[in-house]
Amino acid sequence: MTEQTTCTCGCGEGRRRFVFPCAGASNVGQLTNIAALELDDEGYGTFACTAQLATGAAGLKQRRAEADEIVVLDGCQNICAATIARTQGIEPDQAVVVTEPGIEKSRDFEISDEEIETVIGAVREGPGRDGTCREKRDPDAHSPGCTCGCGRK
Repeated sequence: MTEQTTCTCGCGEGRRRFVFPCAGASNVGQLTNIAALELDDEGYGTFACTAQLATGAAGLKQRRAEADEIVVLDGCQNICAATIARTQGIEPDQAVVVTEPGIEKSRDFEISDEEIETVIGAVREGPGRDGTCREKRDPDAHSPGCTCGCGRK
């Protein structure tokens, strides 16, 4: 039987990402939950619990330490999720604030498909999307047969 090799360098679609939504009590807070869930369903990253992050839970700390990228979704300029991450010693690789592309904060909780797509698009196109190879942090991250395209074998 031929042994399958998989790239473990963290480049491209093989990246391990955690997506922490703020989950605030407004339309934009709940929009972060919906976007995180959709990103998880698409395989882009793992929907992670920001409340659990705030507690400093050891299991989550271990899993997030193994992540290649941390994405934080905040509903508004209060940046609660990013603040929680930083309080726990995590500098997000990407931080999206839902109100920045013009989505207004309200308590009506009506969320359109267009707003969901706006947030998902901001995540996919935003900072941290450079595809930088993890080998810059871990030279031994590449496995035999790596096909990530970064040039290191």
